[in-house]
Amino acid sequence: MAFNHSEIEKKWQAAWESNQCFRAENPGTQPGSKSNKPKYYALDMFPYPSGAGLHVGHLASYTPTDILSRYKRARGFNVLHPMGYDAFGLPAEQYAIQTGIHPAITTRKAVENFKGTLKSFGYSFDWSRELSTCEPDYYHWTQFLFLKLWEKGLAYQKEAPVNWCPALKTVLANEEVVDGKSERGGHPVIRMPMKQWMLKITDYAERLLQDLDLVDWPERTKEGQRNWIGKSEGAEIRFQVVNSTGSLARGANGEVFEFQVFTTRPDTLFGVSFLVLAPEHPLVDKITTASQAEEVQKYREAAGRKLEVDRKAATEKSGLFTGAFAIHPLTQKQIPIWVADYVLMDYGTGAIMAVPGHDERDFEFAKKYELPILRVLEGGDLPFTGEGQLVNSEFLNGHTKASAISLAIQEIEKRQLGKKVVQYKLRDWLFSRQRYWGEPFPLIYTKEGGIIPVPSEQLPVVLPEVANYEPSEKGEAPLARVEDWVNTSMGRRETDTMPGSAASSWYFLRFTDPLNQKEAFSFEAQEYWMPVDMYVGGPEHTVGHLLYARFWHKVFFDCGLVSHPEPFKKLFHQGMVLGPDGEKMSKSRGNTISPDEVRVEFGADAIRLYISFMGPVDKDKPWATSGIEGVRRFLDRIWRLTFNEQGQVIAQDMDISDREEFNRHFHKTIGKVTADIENLSLNTAISSMMILVNEMYKLDIRPLHVLKTLAQLLMPMAPHFAEEVWSRLGGEGFVSLAPWPSFDAELAKDDMISMGVQVNGKHRGEIRISLNADEAAAVGLATEVASVQTALAGKKIDKVIYKAGRILNLIIK
Repeated sequence: MAFNHSEIEKKWQAAWESNQCFRAENPGTQPGSKSNKPKYYALDMFPYPSGAGLHVGHLASYTPTDILSRYKRARGFNVLHPMGYDAFGLPAEQYAIQTGIHPAITTRKAVENFKGTLKSFGYSFDWSRELSTCEPDYYHWTQFLFLKLWEKGLAYQKEAPVNWCPALKTVLANEEVVDGKSERGGHPVIRMPMKQWMLKITDYAERLLQDLDLVDWPERTKEGQRNWIGKSEGAEIRFQVVNSTGSLARGANGEVFEFQVFTTRPDTLFGVSFLVLAPEHPLVDKITTASQAEEVQKYREAAGRKLEVDRKAATEKSGLFTGAFAIHPLTQKQIPIWVADYVLMDYGTGAIMAVPGHDERDFEFAKKYELPILRVLEGGDLPFTGEGQLVNSEFLNGHTKASAISLAIQEIEKRQLGKKVVQYKLRDWLFSRQRYWGEPFPLIYTKEGGIIPVPSEQLPVVLPEVANYEPSEKGEAPLARVEDWVNTSMGRRETDTMPGSAASSWYFLRFTDPLNQKEAFSFEAQEYWMPVDMYVGGPEHTVGHLLYARFWHKVFFDCGLVSHPEPFKKLFHQGMVLGPDGEKMSKSRGNTISPDEVRVEFGADAIRLYISFMGPVDKDKPWATSGIEGVRRFLDRIWRLTFNEQGQVIAQDMDISDREEFNRHFHKTIGKVTADIENLSLNTAISSMMILVNEMYKLDIRPLHVLKTLAQLLMPMAPHFAEEVWSRLGGEGFVSLAPWPSFDAELAKDDMISMGVQVNGKHRGEIRISLNADEAAAVGLATEVASVQTALAGKKIDKVIYKAGRILNLIIK
């Protein structure tokens, strides 16, 4: 006998919705009811609503968060578990270009499709807080918050080399380019200069680094951000250019040509044998000699067409001599200045000092172009990159790294040749897109040449209709062609749009107060709900969304808009559900699994259970239909324990305290499931319930209390099934809102432990034994272990040292 999953899913989804079971209660004086409960904010990284809809891989993210949310409600928390859509983006725009259909139409259709699937799986989202970032009532506040960054001087314009995709006719962020091609569509990407809006995330580098200590995140994610921020301490050293006569080279106005080099190893300054400038360095044109000018110009142009990622990854380094020399600040010797595309203008100062004797990259370059290689560290073969005492370095000779760095910096500062500095690899955030489907910038270029913000009472700046969604061949945004929108009484509007990462950098705050029409969110609402207690999403967002959201949040903290310095208290990365072939699910591979099709066959609860049971939440695991069949059988077994073939309850209200072994197992199961859900060890929680069901089949009774409790334990994973069982067994109200079952901690204790066995003080094996077992029982178990028997070699045990649960040592002569 099986239960009708389709019938009960519709029944309970309708009941939850009509009773608003999962609506989070607002704090304090916010509209609606007040809450005196402790809060719990569980959040998924919200999805981009594509026309393809959800596949079962998406459920690997939403299911664990929903289980935790349902559990926390049962534990007495006021739970905020919202859902929304990251709705601006390139795919909808590309579809609009191909079909002429407005992106808003396709996006809203995709949102409805997503929402239908999510509801069909019984996710306990507070749908009253649903939001979509492409709606004016949302991006009104994205524009407002951008102006907060503008007011603090954190938004500025700069002509920068960008990743330009001619096929998509748009600028792409570095993370949107893979192997020189656009992530979306696989089109070739080139570098070209373009005036762009930038955000000064670099102003927050140190705080973004230090405040990682405040959050409970996976260490690999924190380390990823630390490496991306890339803090390094060292010295900035000035090198001056000389002309052919050895005098300082000067410009037309008498200014000395000089440049700065940052190094973390100023102790190796005496090992510098050449200098390298980035092709974009402004000094290259000024110092390159006439004989080298043509070749250097060709090299610079070729470098400008290369993607940054390709320049950094190139295994074989190339370069050209500029014909110019600089003076070594300590030895006064002349050092050749080269130009090479592996040096990037946006990293550090755009110039490096090369120490080929102690750097592998510099060594390869020096060998290739026959440049001097000097040893300044004692050690192995060159290039020696280990620790060693300084040699051939005048006043640094005999010193080790730490003391030599300190002395070198002292000397540099004393001679006013440079200074001690801290530097970061992090660069400012390129924030412009030459696309239609995004938030318009709330900025206006005045007739006098200034830039002013759109007054707050005129927000939102609504995205206008356009006849053509494509940017121009030169990269001018589609909005530039809407003259009646562009031209205002105050001046001309900015026609670029913001990137998708703008909306996702603050959406978690809007969820705390999504119906507020007067402000992005009230201080009171965010103070109550923030920070997010559990944030679940993929590790691919480590140096994108997760870093950008922290940056915006810190700006808001400085503005007094939020009360916490970090937005996400705990972060969890779910593993991927792979296709049945063990590969990542994708349409091109043909290995995606439609959640709707599988749900129709097996039921939403079976899918939720299977996703939870497949393995650890943070590990990748392949999809297998046989696994769903197994968990569906588990639900059917519980149904048969509880009801006869006519659907009548066969459980009885009885005391099971006299069934000591089963009663102990029952309480241990409650304790185990409770602890496992807290830790998101969902597969072992389900295993515990499966074992309990097996034990129940051995009984000649069907205790009502046990079956009702089992429904409560099962509720977070299989909510429709649990509601039906709970209701038929006479449970009060919704099991989704019933208090979590308690258990006897003493009964739940595992009195069986693993204990080592020693023979003459040496470890010889292990036994599983009760904490209360006496010496005779312990010795009896020990002598059955093969390795202990070998150690005893048939000899008589002369003495036993035994302390229950701690030590068993068998002494033989």
